[in-house]
Amino acid sequence: MTDFDAMKDKVVGKVKETAGKVTDNEKLEAKGKAQSLKGEAKEKFDDAKHKAEKKTDDFTEGVADKFNDAVDDHRDHH
Repeated sequence: MTDFDAMKDKVVGKVKETAGKVTDNEKLEAKGKAQSLKGEAKEKFDDAKHKAEKKTDDFTEGVADKFNDAVDDHRDHH
């Protein structure tokens, strides 16, 4: 999923929803709402995924730094 896909679903969904309202087509309006909500869900999922990746990267970097510090300390004392 990409940010573009989420934005596309939100925009196309809103267009369908509006067209459904204007034409008094409840089915099209409902499909538009559903597609717009799908886009919002994709966006939230992508945001959560990016935050999780950032935390994982930060954690990995922290562990690597501690390991390197321990190796350096060991070398300095021997």
